[in-house]
Order: sequence, then C-alpha cells, then structure tokens
Amino acid sequence: MLLRCTGYGAEGLDEKVDAIFRELHIYEELSPGMTVVLKPNLVMTSKPEEAIITHPALVAAVGKCVQRAGAKVLIAESPGGPYTPMTMKAAFRGCGYTDMAEACGFSLYTDCESREVPLPGGVRCRRMAIVSPFLGADYLIDLAKLKTHSMVGFSGAVKNMFGAVPGLKKPELHCRFPEKPEFSEMLLDLCDFLQPALCITDGIWAMEGNGPTGGTRRDLGVLAASKSPYAVDVCCAKLAGLEAGQVLMLRYAAERGLVPQSIDGLELLGDSLESLSVPDFQKAEASSTDFIDRLPRFLRPAAKKLATPYPRIEKKSCVGCGKCAESCPQNTIEIKDHKAEIDYRRCTRCFCCHEMCPKHVIEIRRLRLFNV
Repeated sequence: MLLRCTGYGAEGLDEKVDAIFRELHIYEELSPGMTVVLKPNLVMTSKPEEAIITHPALVAAVGKCVQRAGAKVLIAESPGGPYTPMTMKAAFRGCGYTDMAEACGFSLYTDCESREVPLPGGVRCRRMAIVSPFLGADYLIDLAKLKTHSMVGFSGAVKNMFGAVPGLKKPELHCRFPEKPEFSEMLLDLCDFLQPALCITDGIWAMEGNGPTGGTRRDLGVLAASKSPYAVDVCCAKLAGLEAGQVLMLRYAAERGLVPQSIDGLELLGDSLESLSVPDFQKAEASSTDFIDRLPRFLRPAAKKLATPYPRIEKKSCVGCGKCAESCPQNTIEIKDHKAEIDYRRCTRCFCCHEMCPKHVIEIRRLRLFNV
C-alpha cells in the first residue's frame, strides 16, 4: 500500500496510518493484552530532520493505532556500537523517543538482554544473537526508513531487522559475511526468522546518496506498507529508481519465493507508484561494481580491488571520538594523535565506519576511472 503523505503533522499522519491499519485488516489481528513490539530504525543518535532515523511522529501514530485495539506498545531497537542500558536510554532521548513515549504511554526497552537462538530455515546463517523482545513479541511491526545503503544498495524493511541483533554482535556478522552476496543472504535469514507482521516504511523524509547515515535528505512524501517486508522493499526500491534485481537481497528473496520477480507481480493499493516515483533519486556510490562480471576472468580480481569504493577520513574534521574504530568488524582503525587511521590492507569495505561516524567525516571514494 502506497500513500502520499507530505509531512509529520499529527492529524494528517494519524489518518494515513489508521487507513493502513483498516485497509490491511490489522485491527482484526490485534487484541487486548497483546504486547506489540515496534522496531524503528535508530542506527545512530540523530535528529529526525536529518532523515537518518524513523521519525518519532510516525512511531507515535502507529502506537496509537495499536493502543486503539487495546494492545500494549513496546519500542525496541539496538543501534550500532555498545548495547547497554545507558547507551540505549541516551539513544532514545537523543532521537526524540523518550518524550514521545512518555506523552503516548509507550514503553521503551532498555534492559538490553539478548540470547543466541537457532534460525531453523537459515540458508547462510543458522544461529544468531537476538534482542529479547523480538523473541517474545505477540506481534512485531517493522518501522523502517527509506534510505540508500553504501554496502547493500538499499535500506528498508528487510535491512531494518538487522537492528534486532545486539550492538557489537553486528560487527561479528560483518566479519563472518564480509561480501555483499553472503551478507544479503544473512539479512534474509534473519528477516525470515523474525517475520514482522506489518511493515510501514517512512519515506516522508527519505535519504539519498551515501546512506544510511551520510546521505542527503530527500522529501519524498511517501508512506509504504505491507504485511510482507520483501514486497514493501520492492516498492520502495522502485520509488528510489532501483529494480528489485539490482538489490541483491531482493533478488535472493525472489529466488527463495518470498516475493515476485518484479513489481508487476504485486497488488498495489492506494496511490499509484508512477505518481510517487522520483526519477533522479541519487544512489549510493558504493553499491555497484556489476560490470566486473563482464570482464575476462583473469582481470576480475584486480578490477574488483580497483573499482570497489573505499572509506576515506577527512582528517581535518575528525575529532578522534573512536566510534569508527569501535564499529569496525576487522579492527582496522586506530586513533593516533586524536585522528582515526584506516589500515586499508585489512579493510573489507563494509562501510560500518562511514555509517557510524557521528560527525559524517568519513566519505566514500572510488577511483575516478570507475565513477560511471
């Protein structure tokens, strides 16, 4: 379901979310006493207007619909970096969620407990640590942010489930699955295990360019919703000028039979896709080296090394906070003389440093020859 929604004003937004609940028959699936977990994207502490996080106004609107059905609302998330009660409380407060939750009567999960569980249907990953509320929820609602992503190309409902993995367990998974194909399959394994019952993607203020944190806000004015995280991602990728086949995790989802091969196989409700699409939406620079597969086999390793974008630290602006080193799966970053330095010999180009830099001073670069 696609709806034009040009702002976060309470009255108009509440009406749009209520329409989603009615059209998708969500009210009938909820009952008094249920605990409904809302999973926003809070990858890092930032202001809502930066379009990095799911806007608290949308979370409030969804939570109020849940309460209307007599269910309880619990907001749970695990941003990048250490996952402790102190850091989680600070993240909720810094993103505007603490005041919102108090005003609406929602609970915020800050106990930060997790446990490792088997993923019975996992293709790439068979066990994973998961934050506890996602394992015991009566109903899970995935509230993603529509963004580009420097590693996997696109961030939406499927990628948002990665936030169910506790803090520094995320870099461990980057180490286990350093390449985009296997990382994409791991994301599918996780999403298929958690199976969110409703997905609403915040594209009112989206992010283009080098997302998920270093891009530019783009006012799309769109809410997208589905009971399938794969279907809503196919639609949102299309809005951003990407075909499902261009996003590996969506291509693999189609191969697994989780979503049709193209958007033509989906039933679209609400506003037309054509009326909401943006033809000049800027893609992430790091998301495409597909031309390498067309080169002679003996040239591919060298071409891949040269063509793959890399993170570059703006030394003059770096404050030496250490967030990049803390988030690096391969421990390739050191703080020397109050500045971060990357050992490119061991860098896997996962772009976690770019994603977690609070000052946005880690750029994504590639040789000019490959800026195509």
